[in-house]
Amino acid sequence: MNKFQAIIKFTMDEDFMTLVPAHRTYINFLMNKGIIDSYAVSMESQTCWITLNTESKAKADSYLAKTPLYKYWTYTIEELFVYDSQHYRLPALQFN
Repeated sequence: MNKFQAIIKFTMDEDFMTLVPAHRTYINFLMNKGIIDSYAVSMESQTCWITLNTESKAKADSYLAKTPLYKYWTYTIEELFVYDSQHYRLPALQFN
């Protein structure tokens, strides 16, 4: 399994916010299946970053294409060579 980073730029119109609940349901579904590792959105820059675990860039693209917000997106997908976060580290020891 490879890791891919989707860098998404989006635009909003009147219907955008009505699609957000269905979009979040789909993102949560992919997170629960382990397909999405991380999901972050900046309203300031209207950018979204999604880290996906898939076999290929084409498969990552196929997951992104199924979201209700897809028509608002322009994006690139890049394969990651290194991916590190606190989520993947052991918890800090707490001495009593």
